[in-house]
Amino acid sequence: MSVPTNDGLGAMTPGDTPRMRLVVLGSTGSIGRQVLDVAAAHPDRIEVVALAAGRGSGLLAEQAIRFGVSRLALADPAAATSLRSALPDADVGSGPDAVAELAGLEDVEIVLNALVGAAGLRASVATLRSGARLALANKESLVVAGHLVMELAAPGQLVPVDSEHSALFQCLLGEPRNAVSRLWITASGGPFRGFTRARLADVTREAALAHPRWTMGPKITVDSATLMNKGLEVIEAHHLFDMDFDRIRVVVHPQSIVHSMVEFVDGSVKAHLGATDMRVPIQYALSLPYRWEAPVAPLDFAQVGRLDFEEPDMESFPALSTAIAAGRAGGTAPAVLNAANEVAVAAFLDGRTAFTSIHRVVEETLSQLPVERATCIEDVENADAEARRVARALLESG
Repeated sequence: MSVPTNDGLGAMTPGDTPRMRLVVLGSTGSIGRQVLDVAAAHPDRIEVVALAAGRGSGLLAEQAIRFGVSRLALADPAAATSLRSALPDADVGSGPDAVAELAGLEDVEIVLNALVGAAGLRASVATLRSGARLALANKESLVVAGHLVMELAAPGQLVPVDSEHSALFQCLLGEPRNAVSRLWITASGGPFRGFTRARLADVTREAALAHPRWTMGPKITVDSATLMNKGLEVIEAHHLFDMDFDRIRVVVHPQSIVHSMVEFVDGSVKAHLGATDMRVPIQYALSLPYRWEAPVAPLDFAQVGRLDFEEPDMESFPALSTAIAAGRAGGTAPAVLNAANEVAVAAFLDGRTAFTSIHRVVEETLSQLPVERATCIEDVENADAEARRVARALLESG
């Protein structure tokens, strides 16, 4: 198993930590905004040098002014035109390639990739090829092309930002690879924990976005409600830690205090506990190998009171088992799974399909497209495009 180390991350004392140059991709989203909160709290340690987003030129302009950033990019060309008008002195790129180009800037220590969806893959690849540290919040990079991405990562170069994978990463530090028995990924259960499949048929967009524990963007919040998010996280963990799928378990933990656990061959379990706030794993990905002062109030265990765990309901939430099956199949299957899910979730958020239809579209897309080998990024992108075409056709046909 690939156990994380501190290799290549420096050996200075915390007091000597240099000011790191940071690129934030997806800065206008939920994760990106929290990254900038952390950066603002540590101006002597972090210099934000470039920002990118999909759209939302107004917020990106505000962020650029606040942090004095002149290198910007927007995936949406129309939004980029608006941003150039608002910031005539800034260097504003447009289109997906311009966003990925920022990931390969010279003299940058860290790129935090918080782009949503498969669009983040090329940015992850560009970061790893540049030699900068990749703080990865774009789980789809590993879901759709994990074997290709991990081949590019030097020891210590890729640090996960997802709370679950950050927890596993920290629990594995310093542990011998042959001592690990299983990885346990915790799930809150989402807003519909305890619902039957029949009851899920009529849930609304507003109900799906009312997550009981975490504040996230709409796409990942819906994925949490379907449990697809946990399936994607299992695939991600498989690649990050080189762990067989049989040795990765998902357990529902509604309090979201235990972020994940590592079980060892002697029966002991190391768990990572902490506040339900993404700024904690974000800051760790930026500060590693050091720990900076807490960005949030610490846990009060007396107030927590109890920690509950239960098996996930695979019958009511079949997306979890479908995702794991796609991960086991390998090749282009995870890319097809992810693309169909992105299309179906977008349709649900737009009111064009029912909540339970998300899984139906994903399943039918997977059944229509054979699993092919994925030997390069182009293979993955072609599978992604074909899956989107099939998923859209399924939605149009009802």
